[in-house]
Amino acid sequence: MDVTLTEVFISEVIGTGILLLLGAGVVANVILPGTKGFNGGWIVITFGWGLGVFAGVYAAWQSGAHLNPAVTFGLLANGAEEYAPGVAVNLSSTMVYLAGELVGAFLGAVLAYLAYKKHFDEDADAATKLGVFATGPAIRSYGWNFMTELLGTFVLVYVIIQFGNTPSELGPLAVAMLVVGIGLSLGGPTGYAINPARDLGPRIAHALLPIKGKGSSDWGYSWVPVLGPIAGGVLAGLLAAAIG
Repeated sequence: MDVTLTEVFISEVIGTGILLLLGAGVVANVILPGTKGFNGGWIVITFGWGLGVFAGVYAAWQSGAHLNPAVTFGLLANGAEEYAPGVAVNLSSTMVYLAGELVGAFLGAVLAYLAYKKHFDEDADAATKLGVFATGPAIRSYGWNFMTELLGTFVLVYVIIQFGNTPSELGPLAVAMLVVGIGLSLGGPTGYAINPARDLGPRIAHALLPIKGKGSSDWGYSWVPVLGPIAGGVLAGLLAAAIG
């Protein structure tokens, strides 16, 4: 059955919203003082994000569950003819996917804030509160941080494209485990955005929400988790097209 652009937008908003609700939620649970999951550690965070992807992909099945502008740009660079049944790859459809992903990420972050509102009201430092919403580097070096995001997203998009070429057409669980693997292996330097909407939408939410003692939204770094993943996604799409 063909999908309309309205259905694409709603699907991407819901799927990306669920991804961010669960992803930002697991970060909040681990790093905000006083939660039941406080100090749960990096492995809890990586699996939480992976399971957030798992849920988001199922929720956004109708649109093909991009949930990530890097995936959208990767499919565009790969020469795909359709994003979903009846949805031709063109400027209009691309913009609908990007808008749905960004809006969904923003709304998911707002919902995660509401879920942990009383913990945000406690005396965690400003950087910790920002860390629930947006990524930040362990060592700030914009060029190298960009490279880390590029590499992580390249792996994500290239392998997702290859999943579609497998006889079994590996589904949401495979993508979820791929995200966990990237987080465990390449997530340390930057917190692995590997998704422009995942970082930008929640960063905007952080800037707008009345979070007690929130501090700066660190806009000086914000271009890295946007442009790095886009570059990685495009390169993955181009390489997959060249090889395939």
